[in-house]
Amino acid sequence: MRIAGIDVTVDWSLLIIFALITTSLASGLFPQWHPAWSPATSWLTALAAAVLFFASVLAHELSHSLVGRANGIRIKRITLFVFGGMAQMENEPGRWPAELWMAIVGPVTSLVIGVLCLLATGIGASAAAQMSSVPELERLLAGLDPGRTLLLWLGQINIVLAIFNLVPAFPLDGGRVLRAILWGITHDLRRATRFASALGQAFAWILIAAGIAMVLGVSLPYFGSGAGNGIWLAFIGWFLNNAALTSYRQLLTRDLLQDIPVRRLMVTQIETVWPDMPLDMLVSNFLLRTDQRAFPVMEGERLIGLVCQRDVERLPPAQRHSTSVREVMKPADQIVFVHADDDTLDVLSLLAQRDINQVLVLEHDHVAGLVRRADILHWLALHGSPKSPTRRGDGPR
Repeated sequence: MRIAGIDVTVDWSLLIIFALITTSLASGLFPQWHPAWSPATSWLTALAAAVLFFASVLAHELSHSLVGRANGIRIKRITLFVFGGMAQMENEPGRWPAELWMAIVGPVTSLVIGVLCLLATGIGASAAAQMSSVPELERLLAGLDPGRTLLLWLGQINIVLAIFNLVPAFPLDGGRVLRAILWGITHDLRRATRFASALGQAFAWILIAAGIAMVLGVSLPYFGSGAGNGIWLAFIGWFLNNAALTSYRQLLTRDLLQDIPVRRLMVTQIETVWPDMPLDMLVSNFLLRTDQRAFPVMEGERLIGLVCQRDVERLPPAQRHSTSVREVMKPADQIVFVHADDDTLDVLSLLAQRDINQVLVLEHDHVAGLVRRADILHWLALHGSPKSPTRRGDGPR
């Protein structure tokens, strides 16, 4: 599905939270609010609530994407998954104001949706003030029809979502707002990201500790207690901790590889094979004697294909003597190439997208070498620096 030119994908894990929301509303909250409702009414309203909740999450992510795109940030896709949604950026913001506006618009969107939903319920301020009284609260809730009940829940959950996302812990939206402000003050994106990421990890560990405490029977304000809620809270903390670490490492990778041409990292001394070579010869003379795992297949000076270790592994050992390279190779017109002057960062993204470990490098329409994921990671390990250089163009504005 595409919305405003942006691909929207749904991960299978979304079914988990969809089922949890529907079940908890249909068998817990809605019967508590409306004892007179039939099970069918509770379940249908709960299903509608879950669908509209993820529609509001999609609106949240779309707002990020549209504002980001207006500020020159390429948005690859929006993915809805178990923790809500994520707009996947192909490049970091070029300036701190772009980061700030892109980050803040998501919570603002959720807040606006929440307020509009609450207003649409028709519950006035005077009625809301009486909700502190349990009998008045029960009477007020019992008088709501399914539509207004749905809007009341959706309004509350969107306001909670906005508040949670504003926590200044990277990579939550509030953490990105904090990073943008620090970036504007220090003119150093890496330092700002390191601080925001550390705060994000600290917040994640607080959630993990709180979740463990709940599993052990401790009752926490707002969260309550219980093994189910505790495990879920700890799981969210674990996810946020990994996301904070990953985001910082991705930034380091971009900084180190940006504008580094492929020719600096590619392997130029590579073995080539011929199309009629038996696969057992390829194994014994090449795969076992070198660390090369992909071999250009040449017919004279002409490249006709590429054979990889994966291609050989698909065939039982007993059949390799009678099978030639030509029979398992990928033809030249199906091979992915890069060029020697391409950015290594783009090539690393290509390797990840295609789930391959190496790619052929062309220079003047001839095979110049191979660039391998392992060599890129080795280069990163050797050139990684604890220093935090100012990014180009990020001086005082």
